[in-house]
Amino acid sequence: MADKQPWWGPVRVPFLLLTPACMALGVAVCWWLARSSGATLAWPDALLAVLGGLAAHVSVNALNEYMDFKSGLDMQTQRTPFSGGSGVLPARPELASGALAMGLVALGWTALTGLYFLWRDLVVLPALMPVGLAGLLLVVAYTPWVTRHPWLCLMAPGLGFGPLMMLGTAAVLQGRWGAEMVVMALLPFGLVNNLLLLNQYPDVDADRRVGRVTLPMWLGKSRCWPVLLAQYGLAYVALVCTVIWMGVPQGALLGLLTLPVALNVVRGAARHADDTPALLPYMGMNVVVNLLTPVLTALGLLWSA
Repeated sequence: MADKQPWWGPVRVPFLLLTPACMALGVAVCWWLARSSGATLAWPDALLAVLGGLAAHVSVNALNEYMDFKSGLDMQTQRTPFSGGSGVLPARPELASGALAMGLVALGWTALTGLYFLWRDLVVLPALMPVGLAGLLLVVAYTPWVTRHPWLCLMAPGLGFGPLMMLGTAAVLQGRWGAEMVVMALLPFGLVNNLLLLNQYPDVDADRRVGRVTLPMWLGKSRCWPVLLAQYGLAYVALVCTVIWMGVPQGALLGLLTLPVALNVVRGAARHADDTPALLPYMGMNVVVNLLTPVLTALGLLWSA
Protein backbone atom coordinates (compact mmCIF):
# COMPACT_ATOMS: atom_id res chain seq x y z
CA MET A 1 0.00 0.00 0.00
CA ALA A 2 2.83 2.39 0.83
CA ASP A 3 4.17 2.51 -2.72
CA LYS A 4 0.70 3.40 -3.98
CA GLN A 5 0.69 6.69 -2.09
CA PRO A 6 1.25 9.45 -4.71
CA TRP A 7 4.06 11.95 -4.31
CA TRP A 8 1.56 14.81 -4.54
CA GLY A 9 -0.54 13.38 -1.70
CA PRO A 10 0.60 15.95 0.93
CA VAL A 11 -1.03 18.68 -1.17
CA ARG A 12 -4.43 17.03 -0.39
CA VAL A 13 -5.91 17.74 -3.82
CA PRO A 14 -9.62 17.24 -2.92
CA PHE A 15 -9.29 19.91 -0.23
CA LEU A 16 -8.11 22.43 -2.85
CA LEU A 17 -11.68 22.76 -4.17
CA LEU A 18 -12.28 25.22 -1.36
CA THR A 19 -10.04 27.85 -2.96
CA PRO A 20 -11.85 28.22 -6.32
CA ALA A 21 -15.18 28.10 -4.46
CA CYS A 22 -14.23 31.05 -2.25
CA MET A 23 -12.39 32.89 -5.01
CA ALA A 24 -15.44 32.54 -7.28
CA LEU A 25 -17.37 34.66 -4.80
CA GLY A 26 -14.66 37.32 -4.69
CA VAL A 27 -14.40 37.49 -8.47
CA ALA A 28 -18.19 37.64 -8.83
CA VAL A 29 -18.44 40.59 -6.44
CA CYS A 30 -15.64 42.36 -8.33
CA TRP A 31 -17.40 41.68 -11.63
CA TRP A 32 -20.64 43.14 -10.28
CA LEU A 33 -18.86 46.23 -8.92
CA ALA A 34 -17.05 46.76 -12.25
CA ARG A 35 -20.26 46.34 -14.20
CA SER A 36 -22.12 48.74 -11.91
CA SER A 37 -19.55 51.44 -12.61
CA GLY A 38 -19.52 50.83 -16.36
CA ALA A 39 -16.13 49.16 -16.33
CA THR A 40 -15.06 45.66 -17.38
CA LEU A 41 -13.35 43.00 -15.34
CA ALA A 42 -9.80 41.98 -16.27
CA TRP A 43 -10.40 38.24 -16.51
CA PRO A 44 -6.70 37.30 -17.00
CA ASP A 45 -5.94 39.12 -13.74
CA ALA A 46 -8.80 37.26 -12.07
CA LEU A 47 -7.36 33.95 -13.23
CA LEU A 48 -3.90 34.88 -11.98
CA ALA A 49 -5.36 35.89 -8.61
CA VAL A 50 -7.12 32.52 -8.34
CA LEU A 51 -3.88 30.70 -9.14
CA GLY A 52 -2.09 32.74 -6.47
CA GLY A 53 -4.76 31.81 -3.93
CA LEU A 54 -4.54 28.17 -4.98
CA ALA A 55 -0.77 28.23 -4.53
CA ALA A 56 -1.24 29.59 -1.00
CA HIS A 57 -3.60 26.71 -0.22
CA VAL A 58 -1.15 24.17 -1.66
CA SER A 59 1.58 25.70 0.49
CA VAL A 60 -0.29 25.56 3.78
CA ASN A 61 -1.43 21.97 3.11
CA ALA A 62 2.04 20.70 2.20
CA LEU A 63 3.82 22.53 5.01
CA ASN A 64 1.22 21.39 7.54
CA GLU A 65 1.63 17.77 6.40
CA TYR A 66 5.42 18.06 6.65
CA MET A 67 5.38 19.58 10.13
CA ASP A 68 2.75 17.13 11.42
CA PHE A 69 4.89 14.26 10.15
CA LYS A 70 8.01 15.64 11.82
CA SER A 71 6.18 16.21 15.13
CA GLY A 72 4.80 12.67 15.12
CA LEU A 73 1.18 13.85 14.99
CA ASP A 74 0.46 11.97 11.76
CA MET A 75 1.25 8.68 13.47
CA GLN A 76 -1.24 9.32 16.29
CA THR A 77 -4.35 10.73 14.61
CA GLN A 78 -7.62 8.90 14.08
CA ARG A 79 -7.70 9.43 10.32
CA THR A 80 -11.04 10.23 8.63
CA PRO A 81 -11.85 11.47 5.10
CA PHE A 82 -11.94 15.00 6.55
CA SER A 83 -9.27 15.04 9.25
CA GLY A 84 -6.10 13.42 10.50
CA GLY A 85 -3.83 14.19 7.55
CA SER A 86 -3.45 12.41 4.23
CA GLY A 87 -1.40 9.53 5.64
CA VAL A 88 1.06 9.79 2.74
CA LEU A 89 4.19 10.71 4.70
CA PRO A 90 3.82 8.03 7.40
CA ALA A 91 3.45 5.49 4.58
CA ARG A 92 6.28 6.97 2.49
CA PRO A 93 8.70 8.92 4.73
CA GLU A 94 11.03 9.50 1.80
CA LEU A 95 8.50 12.00 0.42
CA ALA A 96 8.88 14.35 3.41
CA SER A 97 11.55 16.53 1.77
CA GLY A 98 9.41 16.72 -1.36
CA ALA A 99 6.43 17.90 0.69
CA LEU A 100 8.57 20.62 2.23
CA ALA A 101 9.81 21.66 -1.21
CA MET A 102 6.28 21.76 -2.63
CA GLY A 103 5.16 23.93 0.25
CA LEU A 104 8.00 26.39 -0.16
CA VAL A 105 7.73 26.58 -3.96
CA ALA A 106 3.98 27.20 -3.73
CA LEU A 107 4.58 29.88 -1.11
CA GLY A 108 7.11 31.49 -3.43
CA TRP A 109 4.60 31.44 -6.30
CA THR A 110 2.06 33.20 -4.09
CA ALA A 111 4.57 35.88 -3.16
CA LEU A 112 5.63 36.36 -6.78
CA THR A 113 2.01 36.75 -7.84
CA GLY A 114 1.57 39.60 -5.39
CA LEU A 115 4.84 41.19 -6.40
CA TYR A 116 3.81 41.04 -10.07
CA PHE A 117 0.62 42.99 -9.37
CA LEU A 118 2.61 45.54 -7.34
CA TRP A 119 5.26 45.88 -10.07
CA ARG A 120 2.62 46.37 -12.71
CA ASP A 121 0.67 49.03 -10.84
CA LEU A 122 1.80 50.52 -7.52
CA VAL A 123 -1.66 52.04 -7.07
CA VAL A 124 -2.77 48.70 -5.58
CA LEU A 125 -0.05 48.87 -2.88
CA PRO A 126 -2.18 50.23 0.01
CA ALA A 127 -4.89 47.62 -0.57
CA LEU A 128 -2.74 44.61 -1.51
CA MET A 129 0.33 44.85 0.70
CA PRO A 130 -1.40 44.40 4.10
CA VAL A 131 -3.41 41.34 3.06
CA GLY A 132 -0.48 39.87 1.13
CA LEU A 133 1.92 40.09 4.07
CA ALA A 134 -0.73 38.83 6.49
CA GLY A 135 -1.45 35.88 4.21
CA LEU A 136 2.21 34.86 3.91
CA LEU A 137 2.64 35.16 7.68
CA LEU A 138 -0.45 33.04 8.27
CA VAL A 139 0.83 30.24 6.01
CA VAL A 140 4.22 30.13 7.74
CA ALA A 141 2.95 30.52 11.31
CA TYR A 142 -0.15 28.32 11.21
CA THR A 143 1.24 24.93 12.29
CA PRO A 144 4.11 25.94 14.61
CA TRP A 145 2.39 28.86 16.38
CA VAL A 146 -1.27 29.50 15.57
CA THR A 147 -2.32 25.95 16.52
CA ARG A 148 -1.08 26.62 20.07
CA HIS A 149 -3.70 29.35 20.62
CA PRO A 150 -7.31 28.08 20.50
CA TRP A 151 -9.11 31.24 19.41
CA LEU A 152 -6.45 32.10 16.82
CA CYS A 153 -6.61 28.51 15.60
CA LEU A 154 -10.37 28.88 15.27
CA MET A 155 -10.24 32.08 13.23
CA ALA A 156 -7.11 31.58 11.12
CA PRO A 157 -8.67 29.35 8.43
CA GLY A 158 -11.61 31.69 7.87
CA LEU A 159 -9.31 34.68 7.87
CA GLY A 160 -7.24 33.12 5.10
CA PHE A 161 -10.13 32.03 2.87
CA GLY A 162 -12.37 34.98 3.71
CA PRO A 163 -10.95 38.47 4.26
CA LEU A 164 -7.42 37.79 3.00
CA MET A 165 -8.38 36.01 -0.24
CA MET A 166 -11.37 38.20 -1.02
CA LEU A 167 -9.80 41.53 -0.12
CA GLY A 168 -6.67 40.51 -2.01
CA THR A 169 -8.85 39.78 -5.03
CA ALA A 170 -10.53 43.16 -4.68
CA ALA A 171 -7.14 44.85 -4.43
CA VAL A 172 -5.82 43.43 -7.72
CA LEU A 173 -9.10 43.67 -9.66
CA GLN A 174 -10.53 46.91 -8.23
CA GLY A 175 -7.49 48.63 -6.70
CA ARG A 176 -9.35 49.04 -3.41
CA TRP A 177 -11.57 47.33 -0.87
CA GLY A 178 -15.25 48.09 -1.25
CA ALA A 179 -17.56 47.91 1.75
CA GLU A 180 -19.54 45.24 -0.08
CA MET A 181 -16.46 43.03 -0.33
CA VAL A 182 -15.50 43.58 3.30
CA VAL A 183 -18.89 42.42 4.53
CA MET A 184 -19.24 39.62 1.99
CA ALA A 185 -15.85 38.28 3.12
CA LEU A 186 -17.51 37.37 6.43
CA LEU A 187 -19.42 34.64 4.56
CA PRO A 188 -16.40 32.39 3.86
CA PHE A 189 -14.84 33.56 7.13
CA GLY A 190 -17.59 31.99 9.20
CA LEU A 191 -18.01 28.93 7.01
CA VAL A 192 -14.34 27.96 6.77
CA ASN A 193 -13.79 28.49 10.49
CA ASN A 194 -16.54 25.95 11.06
CA LEU A 195 -15.04 23.58 8.51
CA LEU A 196 -11.77 23.32 10.40
CA LEU A 197 -13.44 23.47 13.82
CA LEU A 198 -15.57 20.38 13.22
CA ASN A 199 -12.67 18.57 11.56
CA GLN A 200 -10.66 19.04 14.77
CA TYR A 201 -13.07 16.92 16.84
CA PRO A 202 -11.52 13.51 16.04
CA ASP A 203 -7.98 14.86 16.53
CA VAL A 204 -8.31 16.22 20.08
CA ASP A 205 -6.30 13.51 21.82
CA ALA A 206 -3.56 13.41 19.19
CA ASP A 207 -3.32 17.22 19.05
CA ARG A 208 -2.92 17.35 22.83
CA ARG A 209 0.06 15.00 22.71
CA VAL A 210 2.04 17.28 20.38
CA GLY A 211 1.22 20.54 22.14
CA ARG A 212 -1.62 21.87 20.04
CA VAL A 213 -4.44 23.69 21.83
CA THR A 214 -7.57 23.70 19.68
CA LEU A 215 -10.99 24.98 20.68
CA PRO A 216 -12.58 21.51 20.98
CA MET A 217 -9.75 20.61 23.34
CA TRP A 218 -10.00 23.84 25.33
CA LEU A 219 -13.79 24.09 25.62
CA GLY A 220 -14.64 20.43 25.22
CA LYS A 221 -16.19 19.03 22.05
CA SER A 222 -19.71 18.96 23.49
CA ARG A 223 -19.53 22.70 24.22
CA CYS A 224 -18.45 23.83 20.75
CA TRP A 225 -21.81 23.63 18.98
CA PRO A 226 -22.79 27.22 20.00
CA VAL A 227 -19.59 28.43 18.31
CA LEU A 228 -20.58 26.55 15.16
CA LEU A 229 -24.05 28.11 15.31
CA ALA A 230 -22.67 31.62 15.89
CA GLN A 231 -20.26 31.40 12.97
CA TYR A 232 -22.86 30.04 10.61
CA GLY A 233 -25.07 32.89 11.77
CA LEU A 234 -22.34 35.44 11.04
CA ALA A 235 -21.86 34.02 7.54
CA TYR A 236 -25.50 34.04 6.49
CA VAL A 237 -26.34 37.35 8.19
CA ALA A 238 -23.41 38.98 6.36
CA LEU A 239 -24.84 37.73 3.07
CA VAL A 240 -28.29 39.10 3.85
CA CYS A 241 -26.83 42.45 4.96
CA THR A 242 -25.00 42.96 1.67
CA VAL A 243 -28.29 42.55 -0.18
CA ILE A 244 -30.49 44.64 2.14
CA TRP A 245 -28.14 47.54 2.85
CA MET A 246 -25.39 47.48 0.22
CA GLY A 247 -27.24 46.98 -3.04
CA VAL A 248 -25.87 43.55 -3.88
CA PRO A 249 -28.36 41.88 -6.26
CA GLN A 250 -31.00 39.73 -4.60
CA GLY A 251 -29.91 36.70 -6.59
CA ALA A 252 -26.95 36.42 -4.20
CA LEU A 253 -29.45 35.12 -1.65
CA LEU A 254 -29.30 31.83 -3.55
CA GLY A 255 -26.53 31.07 -1.08
CA LEU A 256 -29.16 30.76 1.65
CA LEU A 257 -30.22 27.42 0.16
CA THR A 258 -27.54 25.72 2.23
CA LEU A 259 -28.81 27.13 5.53
CA PRO A 260 -30.90 24.03 6.45
CA VAL A 261 -27.86 21.83 5.86
CA ALA A 262 -25.75 24.11 8.07
CA LEU A 263 -28.30 23.89 10.88
CA ASN A 264 -28.28 20.11 10.54
CA VAL A 265 -24.49 20.16 10.96
CA VAL A 266 -24.89 22.05 14.25
CA ARG A 267 -27.49 19.52 15.40
CA GLY A 268 -25.18 16.64 14.54
CA ALA A 269 -22.23 18.26 16.32
CA ALA A 270 -24.33 18.76 19.45
CA ARG A 271 -25.58 15.16 19.46
CA HIS A 272 -22.49 13.24 18.34
CA ALA A 273 -19.53 15.31 19.53
CA ASP A 274 -17.81 12.31 21.10
CA ASP A 275 -18.86 9.70 18.53
CA THR A 276 -16.67 10.09 15.46
CA PRO A 277 -18.39 7.47 13.25
CA ALA A 278 -21.77 9.11 13.90
CA LEU A 279 -20.25 12.55 13.31
CA LEU A 280 -18.76 11.71 9.90
CA PRO A 281 -21.95 12.40 7.85
CA TYR A 282 -22.19 15.84 9.43
CA MET A 283 -18.53 16.55 8.67
CA GLY A 284 -19.38 15.74 5.05
CA MET A 285 -22.37 18.09 5.16
CA ASN A 286 -20.07 20.79 6.53
CA VAL A 287 -17.85 20.38 3.47
CA VAL A 288 -20.89 20.66 1.19
CA VAL A 289 -21.95 23.90 2.91
CA ASN A 290 -18.47 25.37 2.49
CA LEU A 291 -18.23 24.52 -1.20
CA LEU A 292 -21.79 25.23 -2.31
CA THR A 293 -22.61 28.41 -0.39
CA PRO A 294 -20.03 30.74 -1.99
CA VAL A 295 -20.58 29.17 -5.42
CA LEU A 296 -24.37 29.53 -5.20
CA THR A 297 -23.96 33.11 -3.99
CA ALA A 298 -21.64 33.90 -6.90
CA LEU A 299 -23.93 32.27 -9.46
CA GLY A 300 -26.97 34.06 -8.08
CA LEU A 301 -25.14 37.38 -8.18
CA LEU A 302 -24.01 36.88 -11.77
CA TRP A 303 -27.43 35.72 -12.90
CA SER A 304 -29.38 38.58 -11.34
CA ALA A 305 -26.85 41.23 -12.36
